[in-house]
Amino acid sequence: METNGPFLQAALICERVLVEQDGVLSLIRVIDRLIRHADAGEPEELAPFTQPIHVVLLMKSGAARGRFEVTVGVEKPSGELGDAIAVPVHFEGEDRGVQVILPMSFAADQEGLYWFDVGFEGRRLTRMPLRVVYQPHARSL
Repeated sequence: METNGPFLQAALICERVLVEQDGVLSLIRVIDRLIRHADAGEPEELAPFTQPIHVVLLMKSGAARGRFEVTVGVEKPSGELGDAIAVPVHFEGEDRGVQVILPMSFAADQEGLYWFDVGFEGRRLTRMPLRVVYQPHARSL
């Protein structure tokens, strides 16, 4: 489907975001994989855990003007959908844009590929993958 905006400049997941005094972003440790190492005595299966992350969306208005909502939802490896988060944005037009910085506590209870779906006005703008890998502790035979 063709559109005149908004346009997605960047969509990523990172560990930290620094917003400098002049509004310029520094994105620290861009990730697409979380490796969970088990300690001795932990189970062979992944135990649920949370990881602080930031979802970062940089968008340019194009022809979009006014207030809208951008949504971010997570699909688990099982296909189960979590609740989407709605973020209000305001587009001023043309080359002006918005920076959506969404700090979240990512909850993983399954090993595999999670998808972060980014939506705008009922259409998907993009998907971002985040793979969770579980590495059990080495054991003697």
